[in-house]
Amino acid sequence: MALLRPEAGPALTDAPVRLLGATDIRRLAEQVGVRPTKQRGQNFVIDANTVRRIVRVSGVGPTDVVVEIGPGLGSLTLALLEVARRVVAVEIDPALAGGLPATLADRAPGRDVEVVLADAMRVTELPGPAPTALVANLPYNVSVPVLLTWFEAFPSITSGLVMVQAEVAHRLAAAPGSKIYGVPSVKAAWYAQVELAGTVGRQVFWPAPNVDSALVAWRRRPPGTELGDERLRRTTFAVVDAAFAQRRKTLRAALAGLAGSPDVAEAALLAAGIDPRTRGEQLDVHDYVRLAAHLPGSARGGDVGPPSH
Repeated sequence: MALLRPEAGPALTDAPVRLLGATDIRRLAEQVGVRPTKQRGQNFVIDANTVRRIVRVSGVGPTDVVVEIGPGLGSLTLALLEVARRVVAVEIDPALAGGLPATLADRAPGRDVEVVLADAMRVTELPGPAPTALVANLPYNVSVPVLLTWFEAFPSITSGLVMVQAEVAHRLAAAPGSKIYGVPSVKAAWYAQVELAGTVGRQVFWPAPNVDSALVAWRRRPPGTELGDERLRRTTFAVVDAAFAQRRKTLRAALAGLAGSPDVAEAALLAAGIDPRTRGEQLDVHDYVRLAAHLPGSARGGDVGPPSH
C-alpha cells in the first residue's frame, strides 16, 4: 500500500471546490495516459450534478471520514470534499493514483484528503482516523466482493452509498421470496439494512456503459443488534452458499452435503423451526442465522469452511 498526498499548500478550506466536467475528465485521462478499460470496469462520471447527487443521497456530513474506492480521475472525490471532514481514496491503477493528488490540490486546496495506491480487496488498514462512511462508484465486475470485504474489515464504517450495475443493486436490496434474492442479498443483510436509492443514466459516464446503474444505500446494524459473532457468521455464510448453490432443491437436500446427510440437515431445520421442504430464497438472514446455530460445526461446536464472500 502506497500513500500519495496532495502537495501542501495554503489552508484554503473556505475556497470553493471546483468539480470536473466532461472536457476536464478527457483532458486529465490524456495527461496520465489512461484509456478506460472494461477489465477494470472504468467508466468515469463526467456530470457534476450526478456526483453531487450521490453525495447528497449518501448523507455524508462534516464529521465524516469517508472512504472512496476507485476514485479514478477524481469526479466523486471532489464532490465528497465539498462536505466531508476527510476523504481517503483507494485506487488500484498506478497511473490514476499518481495523477489524482495534483488534481485534488488544484481543485480542492487545503482539504484533508489522502490517496492510497492499493487493491481494495487487500486493504486491512487505512491512514488517519477510522473511516465512518463508504461512498463509491464501484467497478461492476467486483462490486459485491468489494462491498462485503469492507463490511467485514472496517466495522467503524456505519453507513454508505455505492453506485453499481442496476442488476447487482437490485440483488443486494432484494427481499426473501423474490426471484433475484440470493447470496448477495443475505450476506449484505448480515451487516446492514440495505435499500435502493435511485438510478443513474448511462449518459453521465465516459465511456457510456452497456448496462444501467443504480445507487444502493446502507446503514450498519446498530451496536447491540449484531446477528452473531465471527464464527457464527462464517457458518451462516457457508449455509447461504450451500442453499443457493442448488436453489431449486429443498433445503433438506441442498444442505445435505454441508450437514453430512439429509437427515442431519432436516434435524437442524426442524430445530430452527424451518420446514425442511423450504427453499433457500424463502429464508431471511435471521432464519439463516438460526439455522446455522443448529448445524453441526456451528458457532457452538466448531467451524464450517473458510470465510465466503
